[in-house]
Amino acid sequence: MVDEETQQEAIRAAAEAVADRLEAEKEYLTELDSAIGDADHGSNLARGFRAAADAVKDDTESTPQELVKKMGVTLISKVGGASGPLYGGSIMSASQTLDDGVTAETSVAFAEAYLEKVKDRGDAQLGAKTMVDALTPAVHTYKKSIEVDDLPPLTALAKSTAAAERGVEFTVPIRAQKGRASYLGWRSVGHQDPGATSTWFIMQELLSVADDYLDGETDVDARSPTIPDETPDADEDDA
Repeated sequence: MVDEETQQEAIRAAAEAVADRLEAEKEYLTELDSAIGDADHGSNLARGFRAAADAVKDDTESTPQELVKKMGVTLISKVGGASGPLYGGSIMSASQTLDDGVTAETSVAFAEAYLEKVKDRGDAQLGAKTMVDALTPAVHTYKKSIEVDDLPPLTALAKSTAAAERGVEFTVPIRAQKGRASYLGWRSVGHQDPGATSTWFIMQELLSVADDYLDGETDVDARSPTIPDETPDADEDDA
């Protein structure tokens, strides 16, 4: 288990990386949202996550749980519209799973709690052309990789990020059923969901930061099998 000080450092680094990425992708996310939404997804997330990163940047006293909760509270106050409670409220609620810090077990619990809160607050299920379409396969893949395949958290996160990418691709050919995009009906088909896309971007940055702190294989996809630590040599196979 990574010690608490390192966990705090990693959380602050992840917050900064996510904020930088969302700022860099702001125009692209706005372009996606312009086609089927309010054209504010990119600017709202960039502003909110920058504020969240700034809120924890110099905080060396709070526990990992408190840092994550602080980010959620900041997102609620800084992100406009329904996105503030959706992102910030879900993060704040899920932070309750981190009483014992960030471990393989608590990270699974956090991911599951976050997904359930997003689904509840957004009243969205898989297949509705929302961020849930990226988040659901990502969380399920992460949980299976940790609890069934017994993979290191870094490798599990890599597989989870690949699953999120497939979820983003899944949103393109389906009809939107939630939010402003649902008003377009079948005209929403063929457009990539901005919420699913930003979820994937966030996960990419979490993976990049985790790679600096954890051991594991990252060159994997969501469906790649577990690779044994040791491969029997030819002589053993022939025996």
